[in-house]
Amino acid sequence: MNSSDQLVDDLLKPFETVIGKDYKRYRNHVYRVFRNCLLIDEQAINQEKYAIAAVFHDIGIWTNHTIDYLDPSIQQAEIFLKNSGRQDLLEEVSLMISWHHKISPYRGKHQSVVENFRKSDWIDVSLGLLTFGFDKKIITQNRKRIPNLGFHVFLLKSISRNFFKHPLNPLPMFKK
Repeated sequence: MNSSDQLVDDLLKPFETVIGKDYKRYRNHVYRVFRNCLLIDEQAINQEKYAIAAVFHDIGIWTNHTIDYLDPSIQQAEIFLKNSGRQDLLEEVSLMISWHHKISPYRGKHQSVVENFRKSDWIDVSLGLLTFGFDKKIITQNRKRIPNLGFHVFLLKSISRNFFKHPLNPLPMFKK
C-alpha cells in the first residue's frame, strides 16, 4: 500500500460508523475515483489533493443524511484540512468537490486538478462508459480490482427517494 492509499484509508476510517453498511461500497468508489485521478494526472504533487477530495467528495450523503451533499462534504473536508494544518489545500479541494458533478468542462481557478477530478468521478459514475479518451483497459482493470459492491444501486435509490421528496430539484448536486 502506498502512502496515498494509506491516506485514503486513514481519512475514511473515522467515518465508518457514520457511513455504516455503505462503508465498503463508498470506500471502493473513493478508490476508483482516486485511481482514475492518478491515471489522468501522474504528477506526484497532486496525489494528496486527489486522495483528500476523493474521500470527502460525497461524504455529506452520510454526515448530513442528504442527497444535496456538496456543501456538507466541503465542510467535512474543511474540518479535516484545518485540523491537520493543511489549509493551503482548502481552495483546491473545495473546488474539486464543488464541481465534481458539473456536466460540462470546468473552467476557472485550479482548472487542471478540478477538471481531472470531475472527469475521474464521471468515469466511475458512468461505470466506465465515459473515459474522456483515457485508457479504457486500465479503467476496466481498476473496476474489476475494486468492485462496485452496489454503490450505483445505492445512488439510484437515494436519487429516487429525493425525487419524491423534491420533484422540482431531484439532482441538486449537478451543475451546468
